[in-house]
Amino acid sequence: MGLILLLASLSVAAEKLDADLEKALSSIQPFDAYAITKILSAEKFSGRLTGDAGYTAAAKWAAGKFKEWGLKPLSREKGYLQAYPSPYVIVDKAEMTLFLEEKAENSKEPTIKEIKLQPEKEFLPLLFSDSGDRAGELAFAGWGISAPELGYDDYAGLDVKGKFVLCFRGTPDPSDRRYIPYDHHRFRMKTAKDKGALGIIYIYDEISSNPNGDWIEGFTPAEVTEKIADMIFKEKGVPCAELKKYLLTFKKPLSFPLRATVSLKVEARNFPDGIGYNVVGYIEGSDPKLKKNCLVVGGHFDHNGFQMGLLFPGADDNASGSAAVMEIAEAFSKLAKRPKRSVVFVLFGGEEKGLQGSGYFLGHLPPALEKVEAMFNFDMVGEGDKSGFGYSADFPELKAVVEEADQHVKTLGGTYPIRGVGVRGSDFAPFFEKGIPCLSFHSNGPHLYYHQTGDTIYRINPDMLADVSRLAFLSVFALANRSPSG
Repeated sequence: MGLILLLASLSVAAEKLDADLEKALSSIQPFDAYAITKILSAEKFSGRLTGDAGYTAAAKWAAGKFKEWGLKPLSREKGYLQAYPSPYVIVDKAEMTLFLEEKAENSKEPTIKEIKLQPEKEFLPLLFSDSGDRAGELAFAGWGISAPELGYDDYAGLDVKGKFVLCFRGTPDPSDRRYIPYDHHRFRMKTAKDKGALGIIYIYDEISSNPNGDWIEGFTPAEVTEKIADMIFKEKGVPCAELKKYLLTFKKPLSFPLRATVSLKVEARNFPDGIGYNVVGYIEGSDPKLKKNCLVVGGHFDHNGFQMGLLFPGADDNASGSAAVMEIAEAFSKLAKRPKRSVVFVLFGGEEKGLQGSGYFLGHLPPALEKVEAMFNFDMVGEGDKSGFGYSADFPELKAVVEEADQHVKTLGGTYPIRGVGVRGSDFAPFFEKGIPCLSFHSNGPHLYYHQTGDTIYRINPDMLADVSRLAFLSVFALANRSPSG
């Protein structure tokens, strides 16, 4: 990239920024970003589940702001909204009851203890469940992975037909990338369904909502806490922590049937024809030869919706990142001197459902643009007191640019190189896999209510939002304005 030329274009080493740049930078204010976050996480947008009416209303609101700021639309015909297929599910109601055998002292026969679990605190259906009212025995299947071609099969010798599969999320060897496909919810769910299971029940340390999977007819997946799992495993005399430790240490299957049974009732509505939207606007570059090249500044706009009467507002995840993208976009719109390259601002749909929007956008750039030179991602940037970022390990110049920009902002608390992406990536992942240099910003948290109803506006630090927006604004401008040889 020509680091010396790149840094010179930013001039952060100078005592004072260019007046035009300084004016645009100063337009980024804490409570402007906070106000956007508050609007997006409000109840009127119903948790912004991609495809749902609440998400679409929020996308139209953001598109109106892009228009107000004078950003160029995706195209004259489509405006600022880029549509793509996005099926979704709304869970209206769910109940889960455990039936555990208990043998009292001096009793010859065991009794059955019935335990009704509390939604969100002890259990939650996965947010792509079918409707159903089913009861069945449980069978523990380790990681829920059947990969005989890799010499590993949690289902070997285990009959799960008509039962619920109880398993952990993860793989036998986290360092073995061959297991990555098997750790996708879609893959794991299909495997269990094909083997005759009624559903999968994940064991999580705490409950979190999750819409990242496919609706499967007759299949009702859910999750329970480790505390509930320990009650189930009591019949075996082993806590779930020990089971997980065994699986990770020996990397061999450990599966077995259980006497415990479960009843799961789900009332859900499936919308197979749902439509998602990316919100897209851009500032055209000033150089006639370079303006077809662009930098993408993006973050996911969606969250997990209004489910079972529970609002998942997604203030930190990721109204905060969306607010940062919008603040940077507005600041760029105020520049009298535009950078040489174009800068595209994208609020991606469907990240929570598997990076749908970012993958679609990368294959459908605005017609006036030809090449993405770098991607800046913002995901959960509003909670805490310091900003951090990951950067493509093959492009250390990116790290240097942001660190130089931070001389004006002083918000950085840490960085790390991105060497690969797995199942749990953010919207930079499709760009990274295409070899496009990427930066992904986050805050230091603690992100206590990830994918829970507690992720509200009250978790957000307005100064954090402004600082990360200012930091990225200077960094994006430097990269977009560098000379052709840079």
